[in-house]
Amino acid sequence: MSGPNQESVEIFLEEASNHLQYLREYSGLLQEPQTKPEDIEKLYIAAHTLAGTSASYGFPCFSEVAAKTAHIFQYALNAALSPEMLGPLMDFISDAISVLEFDLLQISSGGTETVADIAAFKQRYAFAFPAAPSEVGNEAEGTGAGEPVPEVFSAPSFTAQLPTDGEVPVEVLEFFIPEAEEHLQAITECLLAIEGHSNPEEINRLFRSVHTVKGSAAQVGLHRLSAVAHRVEDLIGQLRDGALQANAEVVDLCLRAVDVLKKFLHRQWPSEADMAAAVDPLLARIAELAPEEPSEEAQEGQAPGAEAPAGEAARPATAPRAAGAPVLPQAKSVRISLDRLDRMMNAVGELVINRTRMLGRLSELSKLVEVLSFSKGRLAGKVSEFQDKHEFSRIQTSLVPGSQPPQKDTFRGSLPGLTVIGSEDLLEFSELEMDRYDDFNILSRSLTEISADVTEILTQLENFMGRVDSDIDEFTKLAHHLQDEITAARMVPIGHLYTRLSRTVRDAAKAADKSVELLLEGAETELDNNIIQYISDPLIHLVRNAVAHGIEDARARRRAEKPPKGRVTVRAYHRGNHIFIEVEDDGRGIDTERVRQRVVESGAMSPVAVAELTERELREFIFRPGFSTASSTSELAGRGVGLDVVRANVHALNGEIEIRSEPNRGACFTVKVPLTLIISQALFVRCGASVFALPLAVVEEIRRLRPEEIEDVGGKLLTRVRDVVTDVTRLDLQLGLPPLEPVNGYFHMVIVKVAGKHIGVVVEEVLGKDEIVIKNLGDYLRRVKLFPGTTIASDGSLVLLIDLNRLVAGDAADRHASQVPSAAARVFAPGAEAVAAGSIPSEAVDAVDNDRVVVVVDDSISVRKFVGRMLEKAGYRVKLASDGLEASEVVAQVGCHLVITDLEMPRMNGYELMAHLRQDPVTRRIPVLVVTSRAGAKHRERALKEGAAGFLTKPVQEDQLISTVEGLIGVETSEGQTAAGAPLERN
Repeated sequence: MSGPNQESVEIFLEEASNHLQYLREYSGLLQEPQTKPEDIEKLYIAAHTLAGTSASYGFPCFSEVAAKTAHIFQYALNAALSPEMLGPLMDFISDAISVLEFDLLQISSGGTETVADIAAFKQRYAFAFPAAPSEVGNEAEGTGAGEPVPEVFSAPSFTAQLPTDGEVPVEVLEFFIPEAEEHLQAITECLLAIEGHSNPEEINRLFRSVHTVKGSAAQVGLHRLSAVAHRVEDLIGQLRDGALQANAEVVDLCLRAVDVLKKFLHRQWPSEADMAAAVDPLLARIAELAPEEPSEEAQEGQAPGAEAPAGEAARPATAPRAAGAPVLPQAKSVRISLDRLDRMMNAVGELVINRTRMLGRLSELSKLVEVLSFSKGRLAGKVSEFQDKHEFSRIQTSLVPGSQPPQKDTFRGSLPGLTVIGSEDLLEFSELEMDRYDDFNILSRSLTEISADVTEILTQLENFMGRVDSDIDEFTKLAHHLQDEITAARMVPIGHLYTRLSRTVRDAAKAADKSVELLLEGAETELDNNIIQYISDPLIHLVRNAVAHGIEDARARRRAEKPPKGRVTVRAYHRGNHIFIEVEDDGRGIDTERVRQRVVESGAMSPVAVAELTERELREFIFRPGFSTASSTSELAGRGVGLDVVRANVHALNGEIEIRSEPNRGACFTVKVPLTLIISQALFVRCGASVFALPLAVVEEIRRLRPEEIEDVGGKLLTRVRDVVTDVTRLDLQLGLPPLEPVNGYFHMVIVKVAGKHIGVVVEEVLGKDEIVIKNLGDYLRRVKLFPGTTIASDGSLVLLIDLNRLVAGDAADRHASQVPSAAARVFAPGAEAVAAGSIPSEAVDAVDNDRVVVVVDDSISVRKFVGRMLEKAGYRVKLASDGLEASEVVAQVGCHLVITDLEMPRMNGYELMAHLRQDPVTRRIPVLVVTSRAGAKHRERALKEGAAGFLTKPVQEDQLISTVEGLIGVETSEGQTAAGAPLERN
């Protein structure tokens, strides 16, 4: 049997990545004292699915580690875990997830597993991987445990009765899968609509959709899907006939059936056993509610006849259509893949770029016309002056008539065969009867004719430019029309996403034991399909948070005199070139005091500083990674868990997210995203010799500003705009450009609205606005987050697009309170005023040694912060760096006593960093501690060879790390010792 194709592997990679992300986020529930068994069961299902799927795709190492992880969750379901057990088991789970993630990355890039890393992992956790004798015992136990299985499945299971699928061509699936997905979505919509209040029209629509899925699947050869859909159709038939009521149990059963049908459709079953585990209980329950009428003895004879009732049932439905009014003509349509639409939109983008280039050429031609017109004016003036002076000048009186030969036209040359008229022939005419011309007269006439020719050419050129300008206008209209048409083809109603939101609210309300009503508005609002894919997860998270943390329970709502059923409203609407999506609830709102408390508890700010924050500034904290006001972690977490990811996804779309909240009235999250991502309007600005583009959608106004109107208040630039204090960001300072020079005594300030507030961006000159096509910077510059893309100017140069959200966030981060050494902090400590006033002699003040500075280098921000907090708790001053190159700069600037580094990092890895430090006499003596997930002997030996003073493997324990650090640099630095690389402050 041939291995899985690339498309199947891609599906496995995506599914495995989702399961690993789920395990990483929620495996901590194992330590929670009041975790629900259902939550542990979901963790077990995720790990068990990983084990089965990876085994079926031929990745045994991955499967073995995932199976051990699943075993832990399964054990926790049936037995209590003591605190002594939890520590090693949580370490095992965390390390296992890291190993599996890296293994998955290796599978994605090379198609092979990291056997050495998994072997090292198994060696490190040998207690989870017993030796061969133990394995034999386990097999014996497995055999014993499997003995009851024949008894349970002695009769044929429902899965065994399912027919086998036929060979379905890939090109058939390409058309069938989108159609089936549409019908399954319609089935979900109808199920959610009929729950609790049966609607005959919706039930009929539901029945038709299930019937279509059944027939189409059988037609293309997906017989298992067709058989399961047939049983679901029987169940829906009971609803249609009134034998069953559309209660929560029936709807739950049907929704489970939809999930099963989707797995059959996409062939996502890891193994036959997993399929049987999911399908058998489903079909058994359906058989209880809607028993099959034919007997087992008559199955063979009834199989052909079973289709007859279906055909007979189908005929009455189609007969009125034939007998009644003529049917509506079918829409002539064809399915087009999104990739092709993307390529067409890219072609439109190239058209826009070429239009911009043509406009640039026309502008150049216009400048040439201006220069030519100016030169023509000068020529005309000189010709007129020369003409007045020489054209009508008569022959001087001193010249006797006939003493000079007739003048020949020196500008035209001699003409052959021309009869020469002698001067004596002209003597009979007086000066008044015939003019006489010399060279000056002829030159004057020639210049006049040249000037007239230039004027005519210039007129024709100006007319040509007008026609070209008109043609470019028509070209622009056609390009815009083509863009609008292709954009419309990519547009889908947001109502397609509403079905998922309805299911999410229903499941979340059921899990939280709350009564919640979901109101959906603006389902017909259309936006780009790519944006819907990006925005779906953030919206689902916001809706889930609204149910879990926003809506109160029944008792709290009664106390607040609110309706017993909570309300969550999702509305979407157009405004300009943007789509606004609001997620609003009528719950308790955001508890600002609780947020303040959590900020203080997390150590982010002091109580005094937190008390001075406004509500808007306080709400920014809920978008920080890991911040939550929830008292305990669960699958339905409080606001803050994952909201940093929500904002990051929205910002990746050049969008914004804002919050409104009223205590005991509810909260509203507003997401603003553009209609399309490829073509947008931009404002071009210049700083020195560099030109940048700003998204025009966030630009409010443009003002002139004198340099003295900008005030520096505590390192924060401020100015007044119509008596309102506005933050100012200087683009030259943020991007490290040469200082701006005011033009005629003024700067230009572009006022933008970012994160709900107005910011003034100071630039040297505003060049204008235009339509741009955003191009990706490529993999090499993918880490430069400040510039999400670039566009091509009319002269062919690249213009970087600035992400104003990151620009302002970076500016704010520069102003955040930095870590200060204890010696400096002592200046402001209690009693410092007495020391400053001289009341306490300086001899009585104990000297304070310099802080011990540790540079933590890791490309993972979570590892940097986690290790940094450990060290800060132990009294060290920590500097963070994302890779070796940044660490070398930090060491050169501020110095340090110790470097803790990972091995695998971009730009400069750990080995290169150690080699760099050893080459410099100033930093040669700085000890380096390696903390890495690479536990192999080869990595350890290479690190020690490069000069590492210590080697620890992740995950590192706090006491182990601190003891190692103290062993390398001591508990306190000796008096007078400073960090290598740069002098430190001393008191």
